[in-house]
Amino acid sequence: MLSQQDTKLVYAYDAEKLWIEPWGPNALRIRATKARTMPSEDWALLPPPASSSSPEQEPLIAITPDSATLTNGAIKATVSSRGKLTIHNAATGALLLEEYARNRRDVRDPKCSALEVEAREFRPVPGGSDYHVTARFESVDPREKLFGMGQYQQPFFDLKGADLEMAQRNSQASVPFLLSSLGYGLLWNNPAVGRAVLGKNVMSFEAYATEGLDYWVVAGGEPRGIVQAYADVTGKVPMMPEYGLGFWQCKLRYQTQEELLGVAREYKRRGLPLDLIVVDFFHWPLQGDWKFDETYWPDPEAMVRELKGMGVELMVSFWPTVDKRCENYEEMVERGLLIRVDRGARLAMDFQGETVYFDSTNPEARRYVWEKARQNYYAKGIKVFWLDEAEPEYSAYDFANYRYHQGSNLSIGNIYPREYSRGFYEGLQSEGHEQIVNLVRCAWAGSQRYGALVWSGDIASSWSSFRNQLAAGLHMGIAGLPWWTTDIGGFHGGDPSDGAFRELFVRWFQWGAFCPVFRLHGCREPLQPQHGTTGGATCRSGAPNEVWSYGEEVYGICKKYMGTREGMRSYTRGLMEEAHERGSPVMRPLFYEFPGDALCWETGEQYMFGSRYLCCPVLRPGVVKLRVYLPRGASWTALEGGGEFEGGQYVEVDCPLDYMPVFERK
Repeated sequence: MLSQQDTKLVYAYDAEKLWIEPWGPNALRIRATKARTMPSEDWALLPPPASSSSPEQEPLIAITPDSATLTNGAIKATVSSRGKLTIHNAATGALLLEEYARNRRDVRDPKCSALEVEAREFRPVPGGSDYHVTARFESVDPREKLFGMGQYQQPFFDLKGADLEMAQRNSQASVPFLLSSLGYGLLWNNPAVGRAVLGKNVMSFEAYATEGLDYWVVAGGEPRGIVQAYADVTGKVPMMPEYGLGFWQCKLRYQTQEELLGVAREYKRRGLPLDLIVVDFFHWPLQGDWKFDETYWPDPEAMVRELKGMGVELMVSFWPTVDKRCENYEEMVERGLLIRVDRGARLAMDFQGETVYFDSTNPEARRYVWEKARQNYYAKGIKVFWLDEAEPEYSAYDFANYRYHQGSNLSIGNIYPREYSRGFYEGLQSEGHEQIVNLVRCAWAGSQRYGALVWSGDIASSWSSFRNQLAAGLHMGIAGLPWWTTDIGGFHGGDPSDGAFRELFVRWFQWGAFCPVFRLHGCREPLQPQHGTTGGATCRSGAPNEVWSYGEEVYGICKKYMGTREGMRSYTRGLMEEAHERGSPVMRPLFYEFPGDALCWETGEQYMFGSRYLCCPVLRPGVVKLRVYLPRGASWTALEGGGEFEGGQYVEVDCPLDYMPVFERK
C-alpha cells in the first residue's frame, strides 16, 4: 500500500514499513523496518535544514495505482506498487540508485527472477528484537567511481569493488558516507557493526544487529555541493584554534615533567616553531585515576605556565579504561557508569591492569568523566585532549559480550568514539570554550561536530603504510572529517640512525607539512631504559623523536618544511574557516577542484591542499624524478625552482631528497 503521511511517502506491505521523506535540499532520508514502530533515533543526522525554497520547489508527492514518487529539488524517488525503489536526478532524469531485487513479486519487472533475493532484507537475530539488515543496490554503471567511507589501511583511491568492514579498529575508522562520480552522495545512517560491499554487480550495506534500515541520499552536480550538503545534515567542525595551524611535537611518551620541558626549551632555543607538545599515555598512577602521577609530574601548573610562556600548548592523553584498583572504580560501578557483561568477569582489557571501559553512550558517565578531567587537567590550564579510545587492540568486536543499556553492542558498535568526543566537547563548551580539539583514534559520521581530529592510529613505519595514509586522508575528508593527521614516520619501529628509515621519515615529514594537522609522533627504536618503578613507569618509551634526532641533513630539511608550514599559517587558517563554515575538506582529491577533468577522477597519488596548492608526495624510496599531472583549467607554478606550466598535461619534475614537488595554482 502506498500513501502520504505529512511530508513522507509511505509504503507498507505485511510487516514492513518504508518511509521516504525530504531531509534537506535535494536530499531524502529512507527508512524501513519490520518492527511494530519505526526506530526514532536520528543517529548521525541533525534535524533537516529549514526549507528556503519557493512554493513551486517544495517537495511533491504523487501517487498512482502502479507507483508513487517523491520529488525534492534535484532528487526523485519512485516506489512501485510492489515496493521496489529507484532514485533519479530530477533535473536530468539520470538514474542514480536502483534497488537490487531478484524475485517474482512483480512479473512485469524486466529483472523478475526466481532467485528470491530481497533488496531490503531483514533476518531476525536470535534471542532479541534486532535484525541483520541488508540493503542491496544495482551497480547502474560499472564505470562508476566511489570515494569516502572513512579510513582504511589500503592504497585504493577509487573504492568501486572494495569490501569494507564497518567497524572501528586501531587505524581503521568507519565513516559510511560515499561520494559517487554519478553525482550523488549516500550516508549509511546506522552505527551497527556491519559490512559494505561496493561491487561491480551489486552494492550492499549490512548492519549485523539493528532495528531498521536507514540511509540518507543527496543528488547534485559537483562533488563540492554534495560534500557540503552532507556537512549541513551531519554537522561541521568548530573553528580550528591557532595552535592547530602549526607544528605539534610528540613521541611514544615523555616519561617525566623535566624531560618534556627540556624538549620544548630546545625547540625554542633553536628558533623552531612549536605550537603544541603532548604528554602521552601512562602519565597517571592507574588507568581511571585521570590525573598526573606526582612522582614524575610534580607540578603540572608550573609546567603549563612555562609552556604557555613559550607560546606552546600542552595536550594530554586520556584513556576510557578504568582499572579495578583505581580510586574511581567502586564509585563508577555503584553508579552504573561502566560497560557491563552478560556473563563472566567484567573485564575489557588486561594491559597494565584489569580494566573495563566507561560507557560513553551514557550521558551521566560522560559528565562524570569530564568532571574528573576538569578537576585534574582543565583547572591546571590544559585545554587540549587526546581521547585515545583504547590500547592496544581496540575493535568494535571487543564489546561483543557487553551490553549498553538497551541492546547488544553490535547495534551501536561504531558510535562509542563519537560519544567519547561528545562528552569532552560538551564539557569544554560548558567552560566557555568554542575552539575545541579532541584528538581521537576512531570516528563515526557526525564526530566532526564534536571537535574530532582523527589520527590514523598505530601504523607501520614503512613505504606501503605511508602510501595507505594518503588514501586514508583523502577518503576521510570526503566522508566529512576535514581534521585529520598521521604519525609522521609511522608509529611502529623506525630507527633514527638508519639511513633507509631517514629517507622515509623525510618524505613523510614533507607531506605532513601539507596535511590538515602537522604532527610528529612514533615509537622509535631502540626503546629507552625504564625511568622509575611505580605507576606507568613500566611502559618504556621509544628513542628520541625530535627533528634533531635524525642527523644534520634531515634536521635541515625538517627545519625548511617547518618554515614552509609556518609561512602558510594565514592560508591554512582560511582552509580551517572553510571547513568550519561549509564542511570543506582541507586535503582534497583533484576532482573536488576540477570535476570536469576526467583524469582528476583517476589520479590518487596527488591532491590539493585547499584550492591553491597541488601536492605530489614522494611515496617510494630512491625516487629523484616524479611524473605528475597538472589539472586542466588552470596554470601552475612550481613552489620551488620556478617554472610555469599550463594545465592538462603530465610533466616530469626533479624531487631530490630535500624537495617534495608542490605547484601553486594561478
